[in-house]
Amino acid sequence: MPGAEIRRALPEDAAACARVVSTWIIQTDWMPDDLPEEQLEKLISEAFPKREIWVSGDPVDCYMSVDPVECKVGALYCLRTGEGIGKQLLDQAKDGRDYLWLTTHVPNRDAQRFYRREGFIETGTEPPSPPDTIPVIRMEWQA
Repeated sequence: MPGAEIRRALPEDAAACARVVSTWIIQTDWMPDDLPEEQLEKLISEAFPKREIWVSGDPVDCYMSVDPVECKVGALYCLRTGEGIGKQLLDQAKDGRDYLWLTTHVPNRDAQRFYRREGFIETGTEPPSPPDTIPVIRMEWQA
């Protein structure tokens, strides 16, 4: 299966990234729908100067944000699952790094399985970080 096109996001992609997150929230029964899409867009727009943001799809339907200083995958949302795009995005995050960490919501067992398959190990749990309200599991990867 050929790979999906992964590209560095542009600031004008913030609305599409917010739409991806908002759609995922709406489709996820355990996730509270606390943030309007406009607020998500504002948060993503504010992250652009400090983050590596990658997208896939036309229109954008997969989005990843990486904090290069903290080596943290801060967001990975993919509306097309089972096609390897999440793996391609994570491989992009791993490229040139020997360590990454992320958090995933405790109820998100599919994400936890995916991250374990990609070499991440669970290192603990953390309380939610506002605006989030659901506890998370911290996972780390080392090359």
